[in-house]
Amino acid sequence: MKTALIIGSGPAGLMAAETLSAAGFSVTVAEAKPSVGRKFLMAGKSGLNLTKDEDLSKFQAAFDPASWMTPIVAEFSPTDVADWAKGLRQEVFTGSSLRVFPKAMKASPLLRAWMGRLNAQGVQLQTRWRWVDWKDGFVFDTPEGSQTNSPDVCILALGGASWARLGSDGAWAEILKAKNIEVTPFKPANMGVIVNWSPHMERHFGAPVKGVVLKSGKLTHKGEFVISARGLEGGGIYAVSKALWDNQPLTVDLMPDWEATKIFARMKQQPVKQSLANRLRKALRLDPAKIALLQEFARPLPEGMELAKLIKSLPMKYDGPRPMDEAISTAGGVAQSALTDGLMFKDHPGVYAVGEMLDWEAPTGGYLINACLATGRWAAQDAIKRGV
Repeated sequence: MKTALIIGSGPAGLMAAETLSAAGFSVTVAEAKPSVGRKFLMAGKSGLNLTKDEDLSKFQAAFDPASWMTPIVAEFSPTDVADWAKGLRQEVFTGSSLRVFPKAMKASPLLRAWMGRLNAQGVQLQTRWRWVDWKDGFVFDTPEGSQTNSPDVCILALGGASWARLGSDGAWAEILKAKNIEVTPFKPANMGVIVNWSPHMERHFGAPVKGVVLKSGKLTHKGEFVISARGLEGGGIYAVSKALWDNQPLTVDLMPDWEATKIFARMKQQPVKQSLANRLRKALRLDPAKIALLQEFARPLPEGMELAKLIKSLPMKYDGPRPMDEAISTAGGVAQSALTDGLMFKDHPGVYAVGEMLDWEAPTGGYLINACLATGRWAAQDAIKRGV
């Protein structure tokens, strides 16, 4: 029986373990933490977004580089992910934003069912095994001391470089560099930005800002974001975060469904004796959070058409990205040039990299988990085909 070692127990690693064990491999999963899927469970705390129910070509276009990920996510598409979850007796539903969630909303029921399947397929789990070196085999620090494993196939699924307390610390990069494997430097993706708020914004911390269009560089996204004590966060900000990392200007259209001329006309109908805040609220139905943003970033506010134009394109000043460890995901990682089309290291036959270890990125909204599952399955299938 062929042996396989999976290092890391996130979605990519567990999918690789499932695929290889179903094909008859003797599979061991090595996890540095005391339990599996910690970042996966954290992602499910606010509703586990497994994938997105949209046209496959549109789904594939969300990835960068799209050409690398296109065949991989075609092989394990949004439809396949939904069917896989249902196979674990986890019914799913599609929300109004086309995002697909388990009906339970949480990750824990799905993870328990998944681990039950892996156990039934004979997958062995070793927790508190931290990968520390790659010599003649794969060397681990374990509660029983140093252990070396030399499998027929090894799939590295160690995550990116954010949320280190959950296991994704990026420490593996130095091990790979010592093997002369090209690793693109990490940077945060899907991250918030820092804003040094004035005191009057404190009462708006935690407020969502909905139905807006954010623009930065060449990126445009219609959605929402959250005003936080630390700055700006949420899906709308994450969607343009690649440009924000490069310090591109950020603007928000607070009323994307209205032209500036309509805004101007409505404002003109209000009595000038009222405060400007009251006129904005009554004429435009702007909520307190949007009015606060106008006052924060553009005080003193102009009148007339200049105000209307400002509402359509409000510059939001920020002071750089939040720290990388707070990012939802990270860009950078194992360079595409270091790998075969099957995600195997060109200079190390039988050894693969999957998931967030790879140098790709995508916005939140179902793309991240789908791609991690797809890369784990893709690499395992390549190993099976090769018969290594």
